[in-house]
This record gives sequence, structure tokens and C-alpha cells, in this order.
Amino acid sequence: MPERTVAVASRSGLHARPAKLFVQEAMRLGVPVKIRVGDRKQVPANSMLGVLSLGAVQGTVVTLSGEDEAALDALVALLATDLDADTEQGEARDE
Repeated sequence: MPERTVAVASRSGLHARPAKLFVQEAMRLGVPVKIRVGDRKQVPANSMLGVLSLGAVQGTVVTLSGEDEAALDALVALLATDLDADTEQGEARDE
């Protein structure tokens, strides 16, 4: 089964907003993808509780696995982005 590894770029890790965006994208893609940290148990990428249970902080290397390589690439690209930066830019515009 194809796998990809990526370091979580968001400053808050895979918590709150970044986790929500990641899970939403996994659901939108509609293909089974699993995510894990190290050798720990993998969880479905479309499960908010599962993703939060990973405890991934900024810099944590996670492994994604699934049959759809395009979906893996899309999710890796998302995790490699600081999803918290969008929030700060939005707040700056609101002021």
C-alpha cells in the first residue's frame, strides 16, 4: 500500500482548526486514508477524534497510507502548510 510521510507544519499541530481542515479534506476526497505517528496504531484520516488522538504537534512526522496516490499527495500538501497562518491573516484583515 502506498505511503507518504510529512512533518506537520501548523504551529498548533493537528489540533483545532488544522485538524478540522485536514479531516474535512480527507472526507471530501472520499477514499480510505489512514494516518499514524511512528509505529503507533493508525487511524482513519476522516475521523476527527482519531486525528486528535495522535497528539501531533508542529514538526511531528506522520505517515499517511492508502491506495489513492493523488489523495495521499493532496493530504501531504495540506499537512505541509501552516494552516494556522490563514487564521492570522484573516484576523489582521478584520481589525
